[in-house]
Amino acid sequence: MASDSTRTRAAGADPSPWHGPTSGTTVLAAALMIFGGAMAVFEGIAAIAKDDLFLTTRHYVFEFSLTGWGWVHLILGIVIVLAGCCVLTGALWARFFGVFVAGLGAIANFLWIPYYPVWATVLVAVNLFIVWALCHGMHHEAGPARAV
Repeated sequence: MASDSTRTRAAGADPSPWHGPTSGTTVLAAALMIFGGAMAVFEGIAAIAKDDLFLTTRHYVFEFSLTGWGWVHLILGIVIVLAGCCVLTGALWARFFGVFVAGLGAIANFLWIPYYPVWATVLVAVNLFIVWALCHGMHHEAGPARAV
C-alpha cells in the first residue's frame, strides 16, 4: 500500500492554505458593504420622505433636491447590498464590481456631507475601507504561480 508521501499530485491539485475570497478582509468588506448599503437605502428613504433629519444648505455646488439625493442613495444602496452579497460568493468579478460601487458610494457620500455631515463622513470612511479590503489580497489570485 502506498502512502500519501509517495503519490504524485497533479499540477494544480495542491490545496492552498490561503484563498482570497474567504479571507477575513474580504468577508469583512462584504459585511460592511451589506451594512453600508442598507444604511444608504434607509438614508434614501428618509430623504425621499423629506424627513426633518437633514440640514438645508444654500449655495452648494452640487445642489440637488433632497428627493433627488434620496433616489441616488436608494438606488446606490441597493446596488451596494447586492454587490456585497456577490462578494461573499467569492467571484473575482464581484470584487472588481464591489470596488467600483464602493468608490461610487464614497463619492456620493462625500457630496452628501452638507446634508448629513457626521454620518456621511462615516460612510465615506467605510466605503474607502471597503475599497482597500477588496483590493488587498487580489494579487494572490492573479495567477497560480505565486511564492509561498
